[in-house]
Amino acid sequence: MPQLLLEIFSEEIPARMQAGAARDLERLAGDRLKAEGLTWEALTTYAGPRRLTLVIEGLPAATPDRDEELKGPKASAPPQALEGFLRKTGLTREQLEERDGVLYGRVQEKGRATTGVIAETVDAVVRAFPWPKSMRWGDGTLRWVRPIKRILCLFDGHVVPFAIDGIESGDATEGHRFLGTGRPLKIRDFADYRRQLQDNFVMLDVADRKLRILEQAKAVCADKGLALVDDDGLLDEVAGLAEWPTPILGDMDPQFLDLPPEVVRLSMKVHQKYFAVRDPAKHGLAPHFVVVANVEATDGGKALAAGNSRVLSARLNDARFFWDEDRKVGFDAWLEKLKGVTFHAKLGTLAERVDRIAALAREIAPLVGADPEEAALAARYAKADLASGMVGEFPELQGVMGGYYARLIEPFPSADGGRVGMGVKPSAEAVADEPASATAVTPNPGPSPIKGEGRRDRIADAIRDHYKPQGPGDTVPTAPLTVAVALADKLDTLVGFFEIDEKPTGSKDPFALRRAALGVIRILLENQVRASLRRLIGQSSAFAETGDPYETHSYHDDRDYKIGLTPFFADRLKVLLRDQGQRHDLVDAVFALGDDDLVRIVRRVEALGAFLETDDGANLLAGYKRASNILKAEAKKGDVPTGMVQTGLPNQPEEETALAFAVGAAGTAVDAALQTEDFAAAMTALSKLRAPVDAFFDKVMVNSDVPAERDNRLKLLGQVRDVMGRVADFGQVTG
Repeated sequence: MPQLLLEIFSEEIPARMQAGAARDLERLAGDRLKAEGLTWEALTTYAGPRRLTLVIEGLPAATPDRDEELKGPKASAPPQALEGFLRKTGLTREQLEERDGVLYGRVQEKGRATTGVIAETVDAVVRAFPWPKSMRWGDGTLRWVRPIKRILCLFDGHVVPFAIDGIESGDATEGHRFLGTGRPLKIRDFADYRRQLQDNFVMLDVADRKLRILEQAKAVCADKGLALVDDDGLLDEVAGLAEWPTPILGDMDPQFLDLPPEVVRLSMKVHQKYFAVRDPAKHGLAPHFVVVANVEATDGGKALAAGNSRVLSARLNDARFFWDEDRKVGFDAWLEKLKGVTFHAKLGTLAERVDRIAALAREIAPLVGADPEEAALAARYAKADLASGMVGEFPELQGVMGGYYARLIEPFPSADGGRVGMGVKPSAEAVADEPASATAVTPNPGPSPIKGEGRRDRIADAIRDHYKPQGPGDTVPTAPLTVAVALADKLDTLVGFFEIDEKPTGSKDPFALRRAALGVIRILLENQVRASLRRLIGQSSAFAETGDPYETHSYHDDRDYKIGLTPFFADRLKVLLRDQGQRHDLVDAVFALGDDDLVRIVRRVEALGAFLETDDGANLLAGYKRASNILKAEAKKGDVPTGMVQTGLPNQPEEETALAFAVGAAGTAVDAALQTEDFAAAMTALSKLRAPVDAFFDKVMVNSDVPAERDNRLKLLGQVRDVMGRVADFGQVTG
């Protein structure tokens, strides 16, 4: 069947927009063609620095004929309804048929040539393309990310004729801007298109460009006994910058290696798009870099490497300036500067936010095995580097630079809390003199900053890592002091924005609250922190309201119910557990019990999931739902009887007696298991109810004509529901 090949050739498309553009082209073109009744075998899109390409295999030569009966309004409907139906169908009133008081119309259309549909589709897609940023050029009205130069459109080997804002479709494209022939390339089909582009130094597929970059970059490093520092984000970007990517190894002035390695790597990445290089035999970076050129230089890239080396030196000199100046300024000045920086109009300044985080970190510290005063001190300094020159230049280094400066700048930490306006009460232990070894710094410490057992190192590590985890692939802090500060930071963000009703809506989450909630959940779970989520929320809310960092005894126990933060955590926990293979309804079933200890909740969910996968669990769930439905029906009639179940009644079925004893035994066993948090044992206890419940429903009539018998059996079903409800709300479980 025929093939459609479409290429929109333009000036350079920003690398960050290319992947999204390929998806949008696939979606928009596919939706419009489907709406016309067309089908195909395969649809593929490609995006590169100067072209968007669409190829569809197996398109029919024409759209299918249409013969369809449409139901219209009633014959007695207002005239406006009839007029709307006639406009929709293109029929006249005489062409409609009335049956049972309803009007019907038959629409019959001959299929259209696919070429006409393609022309309309391309025109509509180009004009409505959702670029994040677009531009107009010349005196035309068309908007595109950059000026369009050519449109190649072939169907079954022939040009599909159309023009968009004066740009006529054709069968030609262009190769590499510098390495190609410089002449238009006449194309027959996709195979010919791809071959000619390759011959003219254009790699169409981004996956091929990435592979070429990685292979050649590693090869040029290996030739010098070096290794490439992997960076997937940078690889994605440079693959969108070059049609014929050619990695070249350059030299860097070794004097810059005494800067923190994160600064060197970020200068390379952000400003120059260079890959960093390391020496496998040593720690830290090597004085080299890899630049990805878009040409194959005749001198092997020596001139390119030298020029890029000079540019990198200029950038790193700027970084050195910030590094040197920051160490002269220090934490005192930065903390003072935060008083004039607004965090949010309704949430105060960054200095006020620091007060809240420090107070909350002190409260959290005992829960995670950290010293409260150290936690408050670390939290006090955690945001200071936001006022530093280096973080102003490289926001990505927030926290990281604070960790470095905390090890280098004297005096730190201050023995006099008031001197830096910390607002914390230092203990005798907290102000003990630092050992000299704790402040030692080795030039170019490598990827991992210095670690030690001293107080300075613990605080510096907490400052460095308190933003973690910043995404699903990021690591979770495990050091107790860091855990305390990280939790305080994220909880203050969540509570603050929920207090002012700035909650995520739909896909919009401008303050990254979903990420913050997942961060709290992962920290609590991976460190097995046993804490009441509502109490933490209440404490954070109290500190936010009073602004008193010494307020540690009272908290808003009911505040969470008003701002709705726990349900938000429940939703995030569902996402996390679903990714791990757990059912989301089980999270609802456990959260319904009112438990807010996430570690315990996950253990319950895991035990409940394992139980429901067994025959006993599945059958008992069915029995629970049957009992629940009976009790709900009775509740609509009036009060459901409660109280002690009687046994040994005249003519009482043995199945009723057996269930009564089984429920009593199960209740005792479940309570004992829950007391020790042995949730597997609790499920085992419930499993012993399966046979008695099945037998009861099989042999016993609940709605007996004898009122005493009926009441006793309803009480028994109520006890079954109550005992099972101690483990989870089985009514929330689907299936």
